[in-house]
Amino acid sequence: MKRLNICIDIDGTITNPYDWIGLANKYFNTSIEPYNVTEYEIDKVLGVTREEYLEFYDKFGEMIHLNATVRDNANEKLKELSKRHNLYYVTAREKRMTEVTYKWLRMNEFPMDSVFLLGSHYKVDKAKELNCDVFIEDRYENAIQLALAGFKVLLVDCYYNRLPVIPGITRVFNWNEIYNEIKKLEIRKEEAIQEIA
Repeated sequence: MKRLNICIDIDGTITNPYDWIGLANKYFNTSIEPYNVTEYEIDKVLGVTREEYLEFYDKFGEMIHLNATVRDNANEKLKELSKRHNLYYVTAREKRMTEVTYKWLRMNEFPMDSVFLLGSHYKVDKAKELNCDVFIEDRYENAIQLALAGFKVLLVDCYYNRLPVIPGITRVFNWNEIYNEIKKLEIRKEEAIQEIA
């Protein structure tokens, strides 16, 4: 029997968070560097209107997602975790990104139990539905919402999420740390089951 239900965001969590910068700089004639990305909303980082950014994303969103690079060790650690746990990718991507999302996950050899494209940053209801034990996320606002709803969150460090964390959130810096945190949860859950027995 698989032990934990692990929810995993995609963009910035299993993908490198700054892959879009080169294309955006070319399109908007800007010179943004990763360290300039101090907030999640890309239009604000670039100094453009929301409409201008959405026009850019409509043109290049699929290409950006398809060419995204993998965070170091993400697929290896998730392959290991998939042997013992249920993995659910829960992303704010819109439904129109379904095909490119599956293609990218297969192309990069990620294990897949289920993929959910919510079209919204609100992930609490899906986490409840999936009986989530731990949620791996990069967006600070999502992490706060999930933690306030009682979920354990691993917040993957990025320039745009370096704000104080609250109880329930653990900041992690790489997939080795994520793997180790999940191992600790696994041990705690096993101990709790043995106490009940």
